Amino acid sequence: MTPALLDTAAAALADLLAFTQPADAVLSAFFRKRPKLGGRDRAFIAESAYGVLRRLRSLERVAEGRQPRRLLLAWLARHGGHTLREFEAAVTKNELEWLKAIKGVRIDDAAAAVRLDLPDWLYERLAALYGDQLEALMAAMNRPAPLDLRVSRMSRAAAQANLAADGIEAEPTPYSPWGLRLKGKPALHKHPLFLDGVVEVQDEGSQLLALLTGARRGEMVCDFCAGAGGKTLALGAMMKNSGRLYAFDVAEKRLANLKPRLARSQLSNVQAQLIASENDSKVKRLAGKFDRVLVDAPCSGLGTLRRNPDLKWRQTPASVAELTAKQAAILASAARLVKTGGRLVYATCSLLPDENEAIVEAFLTGHAEFALKPAGAVLAEQGVTLAMADYLRLDPRTHGTDGFFAAALEKR
Repeated sequence: MTPALLDTAAAALADLLAFTQPADAVLSAFFRKRPKLGGRDRAFIAESAYGVLRRLRSLERVAEGRQPRRLLLAWLARHGGHTLREFEAAVTKNELEWLKAIKGVRIDDAAAAVRLDLPDWLYERLAALYGDQLEALMAAMNRPAPLDLRVSRMSRAAAQANLAADGIEAEPTPYSPWGLRLKGKPALHKHPLFLDGVVEVQDEGSQLLALLTGARRGEMVCDFCAGAGGKTLALGAMMKNSGRLYAFDVAEKRLANLKPRLARSQLSNVQAQLIASENDSKVKRLAGKFDRVLVDAPCSGLGTLRRNPDLKWRQTPASVAELTAKQAAILASAARLVKTGGRLVYATCSLLPDENEAIVEAFLTGHAEFALKPAGAVLAEQGVTLAMADYLRLDPRTHGTDGFFAAALEKR
């Protein structure tokens, strides 16, 4: 820890606290402007800045405000595992005295939303949902996520042994039959298994969403909101590179990010198509053609706070309400693609019922031809042992995954 490194980290944090863009995009831009920063310095800055975002409300209480440097120092002293001795050569005498005073300060008397580092509106909604389990859930949400891989074209055991031979420790994920969970965050982008498309970075929960579709060889399958294609690739692997797999998205940049992943995967059955909206003519022409349609809908992302802690400060009740209108429209449009006997899977990475159960229940009310199929039964058909009732609900405290919701709907 040096004065210069602390100054740079505080500058990065100041950019993030504007909350004008996603945190990862802000940090990427920050680092591009400072190409001389080394890997260790970048890691320190990113870990510290994200740490502050995770603990922002309680740190503001301790630091008595939102001054980036004070918030940074408070996080490093209280949560970053740094001793006071490590600060001696990096901070002023007054700052060192301040750190001594606040390092062990308790905030037991603070409001629950402050202690759990949530905005008031989100605390109220989650408390109504999780009750006395919310504290444990937020403790899990405030820990960085592990790095999960999905294995294809090779047995999971063989991939695990291959990684171990290169000093990369991994263990099988508890639910997904394809998953490996790495110890630590090793660099994978130059590893042969990654370059050959045998392993892809994908949270175990996201893998389970693909399994919920039940996609099989020779079918017509659609990933309706494909994004950068993580679930598209998983579906293609389920289909054994046969049949036809459409990847739709409204963002050209996201589909462009799919291209190199698709090349590594060696899948040849994927058709990536840019659409103007959920009502694009391409969608209308394919009505009633698909065996499986996955709708991983645009959502608040509040189930991914381990990776994107800025979202709890960037989302608002108004933004969630706007998203729910969009989700309902997208689900209704995607449903037109499903053939009789086919399956429609609606999924989000949100914890909020407004974006999840409420959307599905309203859809079923207006679409009597669809029926809910219990998620636990669907996963059991795929060999996944996971106790679930009607809906798939995952969270980091219970399952070690990001927070996900999904419903499997069958067209009668």
